[in-house]
Amino acid sequence: MAFAASLAKLQAEASCPICLDHLRDPVTTECGHNFCPSCIHQRWEGLQGTFPCPVCLHHCPDRSLKRNTQLCHMTEIVKQIPTSGSQRKLQEEISLCKKHHEVLTLFCEKDLELMCAQCRVVSHHQNHPLIPIEEAAASYRRMLKRHIGAFTNHLEVAETVYKKQVANTWEVKRKMEKWREELDFECKELKCFLEIERDEIDNDLLIEEKDVEEKLIENGRQISYHMFRLSNLLSEIEEKCLQTDLDLLTGIKSIQNRYGNLETLTIFSCELQKEFFTLPPHYLGLHKMILTFQVELTMDPKTVHPDLIMSSDRRSVTYMTPHGFPNPQDLTSYPAVLSSEGIDAGRHFWAVKITGTGEYFLGVCKESFLRNTLISPLANNGYWQYQLLTRTCGPVPRGQRMIGIFLDYELGEVSFYNLNNKSYLYGIADTFTEKLMPYFSIASSSESLTISIIRV
Repeated sequence: MAFAASLAKLQAEASCPICLDHLRDPVTTECGHNFCPSCIHQRWEGLQGTFPCPVCLHHCPDRSLKRNTQLCHMTEIVKQIPTSGSQRKLQEEISLCKKHHEVLTLFCEKDLELMCAQCRVVSHHQNHPLIPIEEAAASYRRMLKRHIGAFTNHLEVAETVYKKQVANTWEVKRKMEKWREELDFECKELKCFLEIERDEIDNDLLIEEKDVEEKLIENGRQISYHMFRLSNLLSEIEEKCLQTDLDLLTGIKSIQNRYGNLETLTIFSCELQKEFFTLPPHYLGLHKMILTFQVELTMDPKTVHPDLIMSSDRRSVTYMTPHGFPNPQDLTSYPAVLSSEGIDAGRHFWAVKITGTGEYFLGVCKESFLRNTLISPLANNGYWQYQLLTRTCGPVPRGQRMIGIFLDYELGEVSFYNLNNKSYLYGIADTFTEKLMPYFSIASSSESLTISIIRV
């Protein structure tokens, strides 16, 4: 293949750049290019003063040309070399200018177009920067190689981004699945609550129905007896009116006393008490509170108690019962850790998940509170807490107990919520005057307990 290409180049060198046929009695211009005499004179026909070379546009001073005898002999030799199919294919692949049918030898750097020597003379490319094809190809080959490196880097970045997008897609699916599970759990909790509420109200309605029915029956008996007395009195009065004056006045006192002492009939009111069927307290408001005021918290490793093991993401601590004899101080101190973020204004909500068995304390404390000491964590010591106990039994599965804490600094309130059934647990009211720190503590009497900050 290399030999065929070299042979094709030799054939091209032995060809006239104007007619593209083998050179016939070749002549050489001052700049060193070779042409057929008839071709170059025809190209210069009508020109005066200067005569540009059709290849490089060098201005020849006159029409005098030198005959190239050696090239003439070499051309004759080249004519005698048989042309193979591959050589003919290479020759056919030589691109020609569509306007002038000449070999494309130049490249316009402004318009990025291939052109022949004639294009340079008669077209709009006259004042454009032109370079030989070989030089242009080498320059743009270097540029493309640089682009290969840059595009390879871009491709690697795009692949990394794509992998992250795929990972994000799976993360979104995982979160959606988790939220669906939480929604199913909440719906079951709400359904259970509504069924209990319905049964209680239904039972109250049955009791009220029975009570009203008994009172109506008794009231009916009283009305019937009252009607009987009225009927007897009415009959006696009617008979008395028909008697003589003496008989009418005889015994009138008895009838008058009976009429005057007749009791007023009491009518029983059968209005029923209306039962209101409501959602659990704070249920809808809690959702809005979480969406509006939830904050991201992490635990401060500088404040963690030695008996607590903190996770690498600083979002959970675990207490394990020490083996052997416990330290007497550990039985009276309070293994705790503070949040890295303090609060001195506004409203804030955060949530924790409790896993394991034991007693734990959640709340806030003053930034100046002495942690992990023997001082009791009470409000008068600058600590506001809610104490809870988690067990392995009960309506909430182990590892699923979730507690929400809401702090309204200006209002001076700390509220605690059971996020498993969206119910209100406990509230604390006080006056806050300095920065407060979210506080997480596990009783040293616990077996194995983990407190994790979560997002709901």
